[in-house]
Amino acid sequence: MALTDRDRAILDFERSWWTEAGPKDTAIRERFELSGTRYYQILTEMLDDPEALTYDPLLVRRLRRARDRRRRARVEGRPMSQLDGR
Repeated sequence: MALTDRDRAILDFERSWWTEAGPKDTAIRERFELSGTRYYQILTEMLDDPEALTYDPLLVRRLRRARDRRRRARVEGRPMSQLDGR
């Protein structure tokens, strides 16, 4: 399935959200008119979409690694800090 304009905008935002003023959740609500929960649901679904990988491979791979670390931490019952080596 091809990425929509909104999908591309979400990936663009996720790549550089920290450069914007204010909390991320506020920017999500204002820019996309989505709750934070719905935004992350959409983003998570896109991580498995080959079109998203083609559009921004570095971002998608980084987000997949973070997702995989969180899943591993949940399964193993360990805090994220132990998985990241901090």
